[in-house]
Amino acid sequence: MSLSFISRCCEAARSPFSLLGSVRTATKRAGGTVRNHGGSPGKRLGLKKFSDQYVIPGNIIVRQRGTQFHPGQNVAMGRDHTIYATVPGYVRFYKEKWMRTDRKFVGVVLNRGEKLPRDEAAFGRNRYCGLVNLTALKTEQSHA
Repeated sequence: MSLSFISRCCEAARSPFSLLGSVRTATKRAGGTVRNHGGSPGKRLGLKKFSDQYVIPGNIIVRQRGTQFHPGQNVAMGRDHTIYATVPGYVRFYKEKWMRTDRKFVGVVLNRGEKLPRDEAAFGRNRYCGLVNLTALKTEQSHA
């Protein structure tokens, strides 16, 4: 045996990695982590019907978290604060004084040009139990 072969064997025996056989080294640098990990998809909140758009009962007008818009006349609010129409008509948005600020309300009216809030004491009711008073409409048309 040659002297160089013996010296190489002795060096291998002294090395701490000689027991492992081989040491694996990284082939790529370690990458960083993404901060927010993408999150969840959007919930599609917001206005679904706009002012003067025709709605039928059950149509969703606003999807919201909390009450940015409050329910007005002829609409109702679901348990997740969704505002929907309870009668057929046209959507109207309006503000009313509430304590120190204004509150935004959504309502539904029978005729396109009507304003909300409707003063029922002055103008009377135009719907009874969610239905249109046809006798009043016929008398108005016959007088006109």
